Amino acid sequence: MTITTCGDRQPIRVAARGRHLVVDIHCHLGIPAADAIVQGKYPGPPPGINDFTSAKTSEVNRAQFATIGRTLNTVDTRLADMDRLGIDVQAISPSPGQYFYFTDADTGRAAARAVNDGIAAAVAATPDRFVGMGTVPLQDVGLAVEEMRRCVRDLDLRGIEISSNVNGVDYHDERFRPFWAAAEDLGVLIFIHPLGFTHAQRMSEYYFNNLIGNPLESTLAVGHLIFGGVLDRYPGLRICVAHGGGYMPGYWGRMDHGWRARGDCSEHCTHAPSSYLRKLWLDTLVFDQDQLDSLVRTHGADKLCLGSDYPFDMAEPDPVGFHARLSDADQARILGLNAADLLGLTLT
Repeated sequence: MTITTCGDRQPIRVAARGRHLVVDIHCHLGIPAADAIVQGKYPGPPPGINDFTSAKTSEVNRAQFATIGRTLNTVDTRLADMDRLGIDVQAISPSPGQYFYFTDADTGRAAARAVNDGIAAAVAATPDRFVGMGTVPLQDVGLAVEEMRRCVRDLDLRGIEISSNVNGVDYHDERFRPFWAAAEDLGVLIFIHPLGFTHAQRMSEYYFNNLIGNPLESTLAVGHLIFGGVLDRYPGLRICVAHGGGYMPGYWGRMDHGWRARGDCSEHCTHAPSSYLRKLWLDTLVFDQDQLDSLVRTHGADKLCLGSDYPFDMAEPDPVGFHARLSDADQARILGLNAADLLGLTLT
């Protein structure tokens, strides 16, 4: 059965190994060659990476990367892990640390090309188990559009992963209009995945920059897309937001009230914010059954996709079992059919 052709691209043939097709839309692959490019020009830690990290968090992070480094940066153990977890297909996206928006444009382009070529090579080696998402150098929108077109047309990557902002600039800014227009025209999935909070002076302890900062950044990114009129201007965008869409799906009533009550909240968006929110896809990386049930009830099973965050320590340990108490029809959509539709997969 063909689910979609994902624009004018040919569908990718995949198989379900269990009752339902299972596609993990939120998992990462690191490309060491890209790090080498950036380190050659910008040696040392990326700017800001240690600014809001306590000594204990830095210690835990070092231990984590010492443990998962090979798993993150290669595909050697992935297939065995996928079989153990019940995952048929991974939609592999760049490690968020490889956005490299802080670099100059030429270095950013070279690093992005290295990431995208590396992901495309991993997909080509096992095309029935992996589908690829790329990255683009959004510090230069013209180069970002150029690289996005290369990802789609030359590498057959089916999505572009972006952070929640670009060096503190939010996505309603006019400079990003060519990017959104090109993404809409290409029909490519945009996967929004933050990399900590931009002003996290109060989040250095307890890994708050990730635990609280990542969902907060997702919330801000979605808010700017809605209130800034991006989704009005480009209604054909296909966007999936990590971490269950952040906090907005649980507090959209306040957004709708502000839109009704205040002119500064309704200046750029024509309809109530919740109506735009439901046009976005969200992953189900929320870790709590009641929160999952709430997303199904308020957002809809047709707009949710399984996401694990493999191979990080913040990954859902049982991504398929987490959905087991949902109805069979809802499981089918969330576990794989929705992602298959977004990514252009066809069941054999």
